[in-house]
Formats: sequence, structure tokens, C-alpha cells
Amino acid sequence: MSRTFTVTPSPSTVLDYLQDFSHAEEWDPGTESCTREGAGPIGVGTTWHNVSKIAGVTTELTYTLKEVSHDRVVLVGENDSATSTDTIVVVASGAGGSEITYTADLEMHGLAVLAAPAMKLVFEKVATDTEKQMTEVLNRLPGH
Repeated sequence: MSRTFTVTPSPSTVLDYLQDFSHAEEWDPGTESCTREGAGPIGVGTTWHNVSKIAGVTTELTYTLKEVSHDRVVLVGENDSATSTDTIVVVASGAGGSEITYTADLEMHGLAVLAAPAMKLVFEKVATDTEKQMTEVLNRLPGH
């Protein structure tokens, strides 16, 4: 699933916020908790324990920050039944704002593959809800 939308904060403000995946509790409607593992500065290799509830099913994944650059954040969440690769590209748009392209690529493993076709509809709704909530949260960030 992929969504492209605009927000008022600058790309640097958006990327600083989104690379700390613990903020998913604020912008991802499915996330119930997202706790950073370890200490020190956030960078490639930082991990978070994420608990999400989607369509009544609770799932736990370990997310790892795989890439951070001037216009991109890539996080990969993994457990025994799925791998989720979230790629967030942020570029300048308008008068100081940002255009965000958020792509979530979910790969199911084992028996979970059997549920994949039915889950596509569920995840399309999740993507739409996430776009709406992320836009609201980012537009409230200070400093824009």
C-alpha cells in the first residue's frame, strides 16, 4: 500500500519526528504501544517493540531502523509470520511544507500467506486511516 499526501512542517522536521518510531503510537491508528529497545542516539540499527491491533488481531513485531537520509526513513518490522517494510520519503512541497510518500510492503510467511488476499482490504483501510491521522499529528508539530 502506498499513500502520498502533504503536510505543513518542513521535511527536516517531519524526518526528525518519523525516525523515532515510538511516535507511531501517535500517528498509527493500529499501534497500541511502540517501545524503544536500548539507549543512546537514534540511528540505523535502533529497534522498537511494536504492538498493533488490526481487525481485532493483536500482533507484535520488532521494528529496526534500516535507513535514514535527508529524504527517507526505512523501518522493517519482523515476526515469525510477517515482514513489514515501511518506506517514508519526504520532499519539500509548497511554502516550506512537505510531501510524504508512505509505502508499506507487507510480506506474509508460513500459514499467514493463506490470509493475505483477505487482509489486503483490511490494510487498504488501515493505510487510509494512517494517512489521515499522520497528517493531523504532523500538522500539529511545533516549529513550522
